Amino acid sequence: MKIVECVPNFSEGRDREKVEAITREIASVGNVKILDMEMDASHNRSVVTFTCEPQYAVEAAFRGIRKASELIDMDSHQGEHPRFGSADVIPFIPVSEVSLKECVDLANQLGKRVGEELKIPVFLYSDAALAENRKNLENIRHKNFQYEQLKTEIGKGDYIPDFGPLELSKAGASIIGARDFLVAYNVNLRSQDMEIGKKIAKALRAKDGGLSFVKALAFYLEDKKCVQISMNLTNYKKTPVYRAYEMVRLEASRYGIEIMESEVIGLIPLDAIIESSRFYMRMNSFKSNQIFEKKVWE
Repeated sequence: MKIVECVPNFSEGRDREKVEAITREIASVGNVKILDMEMDASHNRSVVTFTCEPQYAVEAAFRGIRKASELIDMDSHQGEHPRFGSADVIPFIPVSEVSLKECVDLANQLGKRVGEELKIPVFLYSDAALAENRKNLENIRHKNFQYEQLKTEIGKGDYIPDFGPLELSKAGASIIGARDFLVAYNVNLRSQDMEIGKKIAKALRAKDGGLSFVKALAFYLEDKKCVQISMNLTNYKKTPVYRAYEMVRLEASRYGIEIMESEVIGLIPLDAIIESSRFYMRMNSFKSNQIFEKKVWE
């Protein structure tokens, strides 16, 4: 059976009614299955994970974006996480009998509809990017270039959208693409020192000479009064979760800082958890087929 995953990120993490309304719109299409919905008040952001057959994916994502544009006003939005719009980032991910190229086609179909019907500017990223400098999300929007900056720069230089108008409404812009599975993983430190947090994040980032397949930023979480190292592991098989955790722990120890906790945002493959178990429990011969529930599922 052909299955595609979509993980839209919405710029609302404090009003549950709004996020649930958006999620209901997504779920109203075809054989869409909502797998997960997570809200983060500090980032003021929600991540919804759904799967379906490819023919339903564009309509489901479109309805979520449309509802978000009705409910979320970017002119009054504040949060720790960088953002361009009410429906900020929408990636398609191949799951079963679906190629990455098919997901790129879905991204283009969605981008065209969002631009033409909702009048929301769309930037294509990752494997759907039409320009090399848009393959990495952080080249499009980052902590120093967000919705506020885009309002004045859209239509200029690198900020000509792939679809939609050359101006922003209160819904902002959307970044739509296709990619392989990634693990969103955060580690919270027993520290409020953002300068140290930035140094640790830089030591982790692949582009700064850190771990391969790791993107990392430091944030301050007001609700927990701590610094968070927020990571995207773009290939969890080559850079496993436990390695990222241990790198954070090692770098933090240089400054006498301990780890408070860590968390996964959204969903994580079972194999990623198994690898961490092998590492921490020294179970080098452990096989995934020894898991009772997996045998039952099969």
